Amino acid sequence: MSVNSPSRLGVSRAPIDGPLLELDDLKTHFKTERGLVRAVDGVTLTMNRGESLGVVGESGSGKTVLSRSIMGLLPSSAVNHGSVKFAGQEILGLPTRQMRHLWGAEMSMVFQNPLNSLNPLMRIGKQITESLRLHLDMDKANAQATAVQLLRDVHIPEPEKRLRQYPHELSGGMRQRVMIAIALACGPTLLFADEPTTALDVTVQAQILDVINEQRRDRNMSVILVTHDLGVVAGHTDQVAVMYGGRLVERAPTRTLFANMKMPYTKSLMRSIPKLEDPSHTRLATIPGRPPDLVNPPKGCRFAPRCAYARDKCHTEEPPLVAADSPDHLYACWYPVGSPEFRERDEELTRTGALTATPAVGMVG
Repeated sequence: MSVNSPSRLGVSRAPIDGPLLELDDLKTHFKTERGLVRAVDGVTLTMNRGESLGVVGESGSGKTVLSRSIMGLLPSSAVNHGSVKFAGQEILGLPTRQMRHLWGAEMSMVFQNPLNSLNPLMRIGKQITESLRLHLDMDKANAQATAVQLLRDVHIPEPEKRLRQYPHELSGGMRQRVMIAIALACGPTLLFADEPTTALDVTVQAQILDVINEQRRDRNMSVILVTHDLGVVAGHTDQVAVMYGGRLVERAPTRTLFANMKMPYTKSLMRSIPKLEDPSHTRLATIPGRPPDLVNPPKGCRFAPRCAYARDKCHTEEPPLVAADSPDHLYACWYPVGSPEFRERDEELTRTGALTATPAVGMVG
């Protein structure tokens, strides 16, 4: 693939041949008093220019650490291994002074809580124009005009007025749009959106996701959408990567995943989504137990202690990532959804009422 696409702000892009992002056996461990926490434990994937990838999993699955590992936004206690290539260049382990040239200009992040991420003592306009003047060397007038256009791009009304306001004067949805505008300011090639709809009502959530998707198309930009909710990625991503216990357990094109998911954990996340047809106050399904201790992870499949379909082999042998019906659909499970063993166990659980009485699928946190 060869892409040469100037951003809407006029920042020229060099041609990109091959994948935009390549991770090869990426590991991120943290040194603690209890031992080494294996937060990301061997993730391999590729992503092309203009694609949108959803990274899904429970709290503690490693999805946020994965995105921060790629951007180099980790504390000194982190130990990285493997490879992260961005536009063909190895960036894992680059010193901060070199990564600063990438931050904002090539890759950017929309953080989870805009109220904490925005400076409460600085006007919105100043927070947007800072990066424009630093990375693009704009004068004050051009930076101000660009900031107004960025706020229009993310559908904030009266943008000139908003530039003079402080974060506390805006609603939660507007603050998140400001965060998106700041992240887009220098026309990055890759945007990370880490739980961008947290604490927003359903209507505003949909609007924020639509804004990110619209800007991705307009700018030929790649997006990594980090979330715990499969419902969020359904209409806003091209690919989905499901993480559990620091590892990739399933990856597929979004439509393929929803039509033919293989990993019981993925099925669990799907069943946890509230359904419109359910009566009011219907109890949500949950996965019994807790996510694994990443200092001392269980042997075999890390999901096995919580999986209603696990057998002896699951507790002793770790399943590799294998291809399903197509090479772009990978999963790690000895007895995947739809297999004879899975169907046999599912019939037994349904017959005994185990799935109804104590939901074996769903999600916690």
